[in-house]
Formats: sequence, C-alpha cells, structure tokens
Amino acid sequence: MFVLSAAPMAAQPSPSHAPVRHAVGKNPTAEKLLLAASELMISSNSIEVSLSEIAQQSGVNAALVKYHFGNKDGLLLALLERDAANEMTNLEYLLEQPITATAKLRLHIAGIIKAYNQFPYMNRLIHYLLHESSDKSADEVSKFFVGPLLSFHRRLLAEGHKTGEFRVVDPVLFYTSLIGACDNLFFSRHAMSRAIGVGPVTDDVCRAYVAHLEMLLLDGMLTNKKAGAKAR
Repeated sequence: MFVLSAAPMAAQPSPSHAPVRHAVGKNPTAEKLLLAASELMISSNSIEVSLSEIAQQSGVNAALVKYHFGNKDGLLLALLERDAANEMTNLEYLLEQPITATAKLRLHIAGIIKAYNQFPYMNRLIHYLLHESSDKSADEVSKFFVGPLLSFHRRLLAEGHKTGEFRVVDPVLFYTSLIGACDNLFFSRHAMSRAIGVGPVTDDVCRAYVAHLEMLLLDGMLTNKKAGAKAR
C-alpha cells in the first residue's frame, strides 16, 4: 500500500547522483524512455527493469537517461509524476463539483482503481522512491503525490461529516484502507491465480471491485445507510 512516511531507508546519494526532476511531457526522447519503462514494468509485473532493457524497448541510447533524468531513479521519479499527474489534477476539480460528498467519494474510488488498472506498478514505484531511493526522491513524491492525496481525503471526509453524510473517519486510516485495497487488487492477483486459479484483472473485474469497495467503505461511513444503498 502507499506509505505515508517520507523518510527513506537508504542513505542519501551524493549530489552528482541525485535524480533530476523531469519536466513531464516536454521532450519526445524523454517520453520514449518513460513509455518504454512503463511498458516493461506492466509486462513483467515488476519495477526491476534495467536501463539496457529500457533503451532496447525505446530505441534510445541508454546514455540519454543520464542526460534527461540524471540516473535511473530520476527516470522512475519522472514516470511516477507523469502517471499521477492527471489524477492529482482531478482532485481539486472533484471537490468543487456541486454534488454530494458521497457522490464525490464514489467517483474518487473509481478513479483510483482506473489509475491502478492503467499503471499497476504505481504503488511499488511509490514505495521504492519513498524508502529505497534518496531524500530528494522521497520529498518529491510526498510533494506531488502523497501530500495532495491525503489532503484531498481530509477535506472530503470533513465535508461529508459537515453535511451529515459521513461519520467521523480518520483520514490517515481511510487513506491506508482505500489505497491499500486498490493496490492489492493488482499486486496480489498473480499470487491468487497460482493458488486458486483467479483470472486476470479485466474491465469487468475493475467494475466489480469498485462496487465492492463502495459497499465496504461507505457502509461503515454513511450516517444513513439506506440512502447510500439507494444511491448505489
């Protein structure tokens, strides 16, 4: 699941090896490298991909990783920022919509699962950059991803409580429950397929999981469960 602490486990590297924050979407060569890294992580169900594999997949010289991103961790940081950008932008827009807090939460749950379905490596990438990379990487991830998402949850839960829709809910525990559940749909699927023959994550599975999480989370949060069931 997403980890809230930004304190990395590894020692900070020297300045010459610090990752460079990439201006996402600005350079065609850089975008080829990001796309290649994303494709390889999805196909291998792992973030353990080498620069040589990324170079071969993209058709770009591996030396250009250093030019555009500083090093591999810089590339991974830029990839996460690219993947998360749309979802983070949508958070403020969603809060401003003239709909109930319950409706906003339903849309958010569906949006998170959609993002994981598109980028199933996302949470492992976050964990790596927070705890196994550098202080700079951890600070950047906290700034553009963890902080905004947790802030959104705090404000949405407060709004729902103020309008009488939600019980008092701890935003950190809510964040952990929602994001951890979304991650496990994709991260644990391979293990479950070996154990009990569970199939791959399809669009139908995602829709069913959205409904499942709505039931689990909202039934424990709503002050009027009958209204919540009717809305579903």
